[in-house]
Amino acid sequence: MESMLNRVVQSVQESPVAFSKYITANDVGATGGHQAGFHIHKEAWPLFFDTPGEKGANKDKYVTIRWQGDFETDSRFIYYGVGTRNEYRLTRFGKGFPFLHDDNIGDLLVLAKKGDSYYEGWVLQSDEDIDEFLVQLNISPAEINGIIPRQDEQTAEDILLQCFYAFINGLQVDFPSTTELSVRARYCYNKAFHLTADRLKANPDKGLLGWIDAEFQLFKAIENNRYSTRIQTPFASVEELVETANTILNRRKSRAGKSLEHHLEEIFNTFGLEYSSQAVTEMNKKPDFLFPGPEAYANPQFDEKKLVVLASKTTCKDRWRQILNEADRVRTKHLFTLQQGISSNQLAEMYRSNVCLVVPKPYITNFPEEYRPRILTLNDFVGQVMVKQSI
Repeated sequence: MESMLNRVVQSVQESPVAFSKYITANDVGATGGHQAGFHIHKEAWPLFFDTPGEKGANKDKYVTIRWQGDFETDSRFIYYGVGTRNEYRLTRFGKGFPFLHDDNIGDLLVLAKKGDSYYEGWVLQSDEDIDEFLVQLNISPAEINGIIPRQDEQTAEDILLQCFYAFINGLQVDFPSTTELSVRARYCYNKAFHLTADRLKANPDKGLLGWIDAEFQLFKAIENNRYSTRIQTPFASVEELVETANTILNRRKSRAGKSLEHHLEEIFNTFGLEYSSQAVTEMNKKPDFLFPGPEAYANPQFDEKKLVVLASKTTCKDRWRQILNEADRVRTKHLFTLQQGISSNQLAEMYRSNVCLVVPKPYITNFPEEYRPRILTLNDFVGQVMVKQSI
């Protein structure tokens, strides 16, 4: 008779999507909480839904699950998004269900999709079976509690690189413009990592950093494609070497200077903010972003409290003072930077000069602890602008 382990492995291999997790004390109710059923990791929503759940509403799906190849339950997969909850659970197993007891804590739960509403469920209980399951499917213990990677499935990184090379092979110019480079990097990243507008709105900080990293990778790929042969060929003179090097370095500087602005624009467009980039203010100054725009800024009747200025600089340790006189009507200037950390003394001077720092959320911990509550994330900044533009 075929072993249980082999049936589980075969079930996973023959399914379009499968999931695994260790059964926890919370799942079986041993922690004293009132939650019912198995908690499912947020990134595993494709197991049951076409789109992820959205905060503010619950959604569910009723499914039939055949357990251990032996018996079936009519169960419910639900996303709780109302109030403070933001989680997925698999519930409703009927009386006498054998896998929600204290003895099951530490067992491995495996779910494999077989049809739109039909699944196979398995619980592996011995260490030997769990270890062999990981070996046969070539997954690490760190990949437990999520969608099981398919051996014939491309990774997001594979898809990203394929998208890059398709773009490079189709280029009709030596190098694309900074705008085209940013647009293509975003397209490839969104395609590879399934970044929709809704998911971007939920975490713009993460989306922005993903785009910036993708564009840097794309730029390097184009550089290698364009110059790999050239740099392996001896230069005729020092002047030719210097000229080639300067061309490469200047292009790198140009891209880096515009990349952040291009991606911030896309964030603001996604949220539907009113803004203008490089609008002219006093003394022909041109702040990077002016909210809601130059017409409102030039109108003396427009409420100054609704005007917002944002400068974007990849580094700002020495250059933040450049923004102080870019818009006289706006008392507090906002500055978005990718710099990961500034000293307390510099931050004190910055805030005394009414400059409010905005950084990607993951970077905040790199700044002195006493200033972290005053530093905005990109999501914070967008939220503040939305409030001003809705009044």
